[in-house]
Amino acid sequence: QDAIDRKEKRSETFKTATTASQPQRCCFPPQTEELGRRAPQWVRDNLVTMCMRCKEPFNAIVRRRHHCRACGYVVCARCSDYKAELQYDGNRLNRVCQECYVFLTGHMVLEDREGKHKGILEKGAAEVSGRSVMCSFLQLLDKNGKGGMRGWFVIPQDDPLVLYIYAAPQDVRAHTSIPLLGYRVKDLPQGHSRHLFQLAQSGQLYTFVADTKELKQRWMRAMARSAEGVTHPEEEDVDSCE
Repeated sequence: QDAIDRKEKRSETFKTATTASQPQRCCFPPQTEELGRRAPQWVRDNLVTMCMRCKEPFNAIVRRRHHCRACGYVVCARCSDYKAELQYDGNRLNRVCQECYVFLTGHMVLEDREGKHKGILEKGAAEVSGRSVMCSFLQLLDKNGKGGMRGWFVIPQDDPLVLYIYAAPQDVRAHTSIPLLGYRVKDLPQGHSRHLFQLAQSGQLYTFVADTKELKQRWMRAMARSAEGVTHPEEEDVDSCE
């Protein structure tokens, strides 16, 4: 009975800890009953540009990538500075993230998260992509039209008048966002095998490059609906992610 009580206590502790951090999640973690018992599927390094727990961006010098051996998330050193026994590894101590440490050990961790408030950009890419009006890779050109960033672009169903731009499909925070209401969507001639289109409004201009002509047309339709203020598109107007 004591063992059952301890397990239930750990489960409740884990639920309490993860409820507060729910917006930080960007993909589905292992089932809690499997945590530590089965080796997780690791999230690939190239799918994230920031820690999947604290959202701070990675870099090669002061914030490098690590994997939690319990859930498989890509996390920074600060968020994975914990050790817990994992059953699938012969109960040896392994590096785990704070959330998994709380569940596996039952120990609470009092840590100051710098009082950060959840902002409009703190929507996980995988979370919003799973219920989006439109999402895919696009390139946003710079003002000279010669370079710019390639990223993961999403119009969420629950925020259909805003375009969110992520550096990678599994990022837990958007790089930036563009309110689409009132913009004009303009088709551009194909140049150098590039499928170009624009958003224009009062001197503000964004030029995008799609991978295919068909993808460009789908994005133009989706952005045009958002620019017109359509908040509940018909089911046939909702595209799947590329």
